[in-house]
Amino acid sequence: MADRMRPRTLEEYVGQEHLIDPGKPLRTQIERDDTGSLIFWGPPGTGKTTLAKIIAKMTKAEFIEFSAVLAGIKEIKQVMSDAERARQYGTRTIVFIDEIHRFNKAQQDAFLPHVEKGNIRLIGATTENPSFEINSALLSRCRVYVLKPLTEDQIVELLKRALTDSDRGLGSMKVRASADVLKKIASYTSGDARSAYNVLEVAAALAQEKAGKKPAEITDEIVHDALQKRVLLYDKTGEEHYNLISALHKSVRNSDPDAALYWLGRMLEAGEDPLYVARRVVRMAVEDIGLADPNALALCMAARDAVDFIGMPEGNLALAQAVVYLSVAPKSNALYTAYGDVQQDVEQTAAEAVPLHLRNAPTGLMKGLGYGKGYEYAHEVEGKVANMQCLPDNLRDRVYYQPTNEGIEKRIRERLEEIKRLRSPTSEKAPSRSKKES
Repeated sequence: MADRMRPRTLEEYVGQEHLIDPGKPLRTQIERDDTGSLIFWGPPGTGKTTLAKIIAKMTKAEFIEFSAVLAGIKEIKQVMSDAERARQYGTRTIVFIDEIHRFNKAQQDAFLPHVEKGNIRLIGATTENPSFEINSALLSRCRVYVLKPLTEDQIVELLKRALTDSDRGLGSMKVRASADVLKKIASYTSGDARSAYNVLEVAAALAQEKAGKKPAEITDEIVHDALQKRVLLYDKTGEEHYNLISALHKSVRNSDPDAALYWLGRMLEAGEDPLYVARRVVRMAVEDIGLADPNALALCMAARDAVDFIGMPEGNLALAQAVVYLSVAPKSNALYTAYGDVQQDVEQTAAEAVPLHLRNAPTGLMKGLGYGKGYEYAHEVEGKVANMQCLPDNLRDRVYYQPTNEGIEKRIRERLEEIKRLRSPTSEKAPSRSKKES
C-alpha cells in the first residue's frame, strides 16, 4: 500500500514545506525546470523517492531508478550510454539512486562525466550525511536538500487518506479507526510514512478478521499486535548513532538526569551495544567529572562490569544508575584540560632530558656522572614537600592541573595551595636529614 499511496503531484505531497511550498527553493527550481543534480538527505519514509518521481513527471524526463545495493559498474555504464543516446534525440533522463551512500568511490566516479556533460540529472537519496559518504567531486556538482521527519499530524493525515481512498488505499475495506488510534500509529513510527502505512495495512487486515460480519474497527489492541515492537530510527553505524551518544554525553555534562535517561533509553531500546554505551559512560566520568567526584569513575566501571556480568535487559539499570550519578555529580574538566595541555607541550616543545637529580644511580659510574645528585627525599622533609624542580628546564614553571571549586576539587585546590606554600624557599621547614633515591 505504501507504494500505491505514493503522492503523484506536489499538491498531494505531505511534508517538507521548507522545500516545496510556493516560493521555496526546490519548488522554484522545479517550476523553472532548473533542478540540476540533487541529493536528498533525510530519514527513511520522508518522501525522497516520491519527490524524485514527481520532479521527473513535472520536467517530462525519463525516470531510471537504481538501488545502490544491487547495481554494479556494468549496469551503471549501460544506463549512462543509453542516456547519452537519448539526449541526442532530445530526451532528458533523471537517474535516481536510492541509498547512494552505499556506492563505493569507483561507482560514484562513474556518474561524474555524465553529470558534467549534462547527459543525466542525478538525484541521489541517502539517510547518511553526504559530507562523509559521497565523493567530494560528485557532491560539488549536486545541490543537497535536507528532508525532515514527518510530524505526527502529517502521518495522521496520510493514514486518513489511506483509509478513505478506495482506488489506492483501504477504502473498499470500510475499516474505521479513531483519531487517537491513528495518532498512536503515527507516534510509534518515528516520522516514517512507509512504516506507518505498513502498520495500518496489517492492522486493517487484523480488524477485518476479528470483526467477522460486524463493521471492522482498528483498536489500540490491534495496533499493538500490528506493531509488535516500536520502530525506532536508529543505525548503529550511521550518523544517528553519533547524534544520540552526543545527546547523552551533553545531557550528562549539563547535569540533566531526565534527558540523560531518555537518550540512554533511546539507544538501548533500539539495540545499541550496551558495552559501547558503558565505554562512553566511563569516558564521561573522566572527562566531565574527574576529581570533582573520584567515585564517579569507580561507579561507572562497576556499571560496565554489571552489564558484562548479567547482560541485558537487566544491565540497562546499571547504566541508568551510572548516567544519573554522573548527571548530578559536581562537574570539572580540569583534568581533561590539563592532559590536553600536556599533549600539546609534548608535541610542540623540545624533549629535554630528565633532570639529573630525578634519575636513579644504581652504578658507581652513574653516581660519578651526577645521577641523583641534589635529590631530596620528600618523606624526610617537614610537610613532605621538598623545594625541588621536577619539570625540565624549558617547562620549569608550567602549571597544567588547575582544580575547580567543585566537589572534592575544592579540597584539592586548598591542598595545592598548601603545597605551593611549603615549596616556597621562604617557607620555614626543618632541614632534610638525609637524601635517598626513590
